[in-house]
Amino acid sequence: MSKHLAVYTGSFDPVTLGHLDVLARARGMFDELIVGVGRNPDKEALFSFEERLEMLRILVHDLIPTNPAAAPVRVEHYTGLTVDFARTSGACAILRGIRNITDLANECQLAITNRQVANIETVFVVTGEAFAYTSSSLIRQIVAFGGPMENLSAIVPPLVIAALRRKRDDPNSALGRLARENLE
Repeated sequence: MSKHLAVYTGSFDPVTLGHLDVLARARGMFDELIVGVGRNPDKEALFSFEERLEMLRILVHDLIPTNPAAAPVRVEHYTGLTVDFARTSGACAILRGIRNITDLANECQLAITNRQVANIETVFVVTGEAFAYTSSSLIRQIVAFGGPMENLSAIVPPLVIAALRRKRDDPNSALGRLARENLE
């Protein structure tokens, strides 16, 4: 029997509890998972590849003891097309989290294209209802516009809140510059 490996890809900028929720539940569906940290060319990254990889590795390490019998997970970064990363990783599927109907419409188009172009299936996991409208972009906006960061604890791990606070307080980061502009 062949091994069922899936890649769970995204920019994870920043990683949310919704991402971790999808990953935790998918661990029961596959023999192995790779979290692939990619680059979205349509967005300026808040965290570097190295920062996102480090946060995800810590969070995945913390996730494993919650269900030690579930599939192992490793975190990698990639550049280029997701289907190329999936193919070179030996994946049988691309894992995608679905928050709401808007995600489903967008992701279905990508899934059909990926199947036609690269002959790889996409598996959708619907995130928990508490995360249905959580997005990394929204989190970045809340932080940049001075929203109370402690209120993010329901949707973002404490490790990420601390990293967001450091970015906001750093006048050289994009988030710090945006936060300063909004205070003026």
